[in-house]
Amino acid sequence: MTATLHPGTPPDAQAAARRWWRLDGWSALTVGIALLIAVPVLVVLAHVFVPSGDVWAHLAATLLPTYIINSLWLMAGVGCGTLVIGVGTAWLVTMCRFPGQRLFEWALLLPMAMPAYVIAYTYTGLLEFAGPVQDALRALTGWQRGDYWFPDIRSLPGAVAMLTLVLYPYVYLLSRAAFLEQSVCVLEVSRTLGRSPFRAFISVALPLARPAIATGIALALMETLNDFGTVQYFAVDTFTTGIFRTWYGLGEPAAAAQLAAVLMLFIFVLILLERLSRGRGAIHHTTQRYRSLPGYRLKGGRKWCALAACSLPVALGFLVPGTALLLWSVETAAEMVDSRFVDYAINSFILATAASVLAVALAVVIAYGQRLRPGPIRAGAARLAGMGYAVPGAVIAVGVLIPFAWIDGVINDLFRAAFDLEPGLILSGTICAVTFAYVVRFLAVSLNTVEASFAKITPHMDDAARSLGKRPLQILARIHLPIMGSSLLTAGLLVFVDVMKELPATLILRPFNFDTLAIRTYQLASDERLADSSSAALAILVVGIIPVILLSIAIAGSRPGSGKKSHPG
Repeated sequence: MTATLHPGTPPDAQAAARRWWRLDGWSALTVGIALLIAVPVLVVLAHVFVPSGDVWAHLAATLLPTYIINSLWLMAGVGCGTLVIGVGTAWLVTMCRFPGQRLFEWALLLPMAMPAYVIAYTYTGLLEFAGPVQDALRALTGWQRGDYWFPDIRSLPGAVAMLTLVLYPYVYLLSRAAFLEQSVCVLEVSRTLGRSPFRAFISVALPLARPAIATGIALALMETLNDFGTVQYFAVDTFTTGIFRTWYGLGEPAAAAQLAAVLMLFIFVLILLERLSRGRGAIHHTTQRYRSLPGYRLKGGRKWCALAACSLPVALGFLVPGTALLLWSVETAAEMVDSRFVDYAINSFILATAASVLAVALAVVIAYGQRLRPGPIRAGAARLAGMGYAVPGAVIAVGVLIPFAWIDGVINDLFRAAFDLEPGLILSGTICAVTFAYVVRFLAVSLNTVEASFAKITPHMDDAARSLGKRPLQILARIHLPIMGSSLLTAGLLVFVDVMKELPATLILRPFNFDTLAIRTYQLASDERLADSSSAALAILVVGIIPVILLSIAIAGSRPGSGKKSHPG
């Protein structure tokens, strides 16, 4: 591939431009991986133009408006809830001093370990008519059914509440990181101009953190659109439930793909809005001098209000459902933790390990390709490979199943013609399909971590190795990988945990009689066996705490100048 250059371009600039655009072997490998990862998304987009008969017309006239309205209400509710909780708690633990403030710095991340469908099942068991909360209420008051009103958790507002409780950490994490990076000089100037701490927060700190806040909200809304377990269990019709129902209930892959394409439109609009919000932000720091943030000591009622504001999200999003799961699992462990439970755990471990190893390996190839020869081709391939994280699991599952089923059909036709036999489902009916979907969905998680790790290694080490006659692959194996060991492990663990929690893609693509902990939790909860589902749900929750610990460690040292040496002003 060559670049078009102006005739008057100097020879040195021409040579540099050719190297910039040149597609060598490693770049070709990077582009090939990116295109392979993009296949599910491209397949879904291509099915927009595939005729689906009267099914799509029926869906568009009857259910599509409901999917759109419910999705918009979910996004509005979760967006507002995560904004208020995430930004408010981030500012309190970063800039204020009150009892338990140091504890809440990491405790507010704990709900991130709780899958949305798990917390939905747990609160349903706690708050339903036969649950312990209403039982206690009737025992105290003597009321019977119909004598009192109690909010219905299995509703659209209930789904908003459940998703908000587990997704606000996305906004909290990025908001707190943005507040930690702000210069105290800017905040002190606002105080000298007569601003109160609250006014300084509104007029100075919040605008500076706006890009990070917008990114956090966008991530939370993407996860909202990806959710299946919560909305399906609460009987809230959204695109993910519609895709599953159209595929399995109606047997119409083309119509399901078209629903997936409409859902992708929502995602692309979210990404566009987040980019526009970031691009319009012209507010920036004018100083590089940092020192410890002052910390406004709260007194009286403000102190206790701050304590309550930080305690409620942790209690409702982690402690209450976690305690309920623990108690239920103790009651049902003798019956539910058996050889089948071990099989579910092994299946989950196999899928998560395979996906995490593949995701990290592909991330290393892509990131190292950018390091060898930076340029638009390699950078574009990396962005293309990482876009799967923005696409819901149900969409990716549809995009994987259609081409894999077609390949299986071609292979069976060839074997039938040549050997008069059919090998059956080779790709679409095995763990190959579900593992590939995981890699497409979560490659961005490992890619971001690996790229950050490569950026910390000075290019002079590569130059020194090349001067000793080492080839790129030798440099990667003998220098970079040993240095990046901890980062690669972190990337693998993050993908591992995400795979353990993933439900929509697993539900659509899993092989027959190959259930995971997530599937087992979903099946038991769907059968109203909420207590029986607690052991599998608790196992997922325990594994999910791993990234919370990693994030807590990382964010603690994220403020510039937080080391021993600091600028005096």
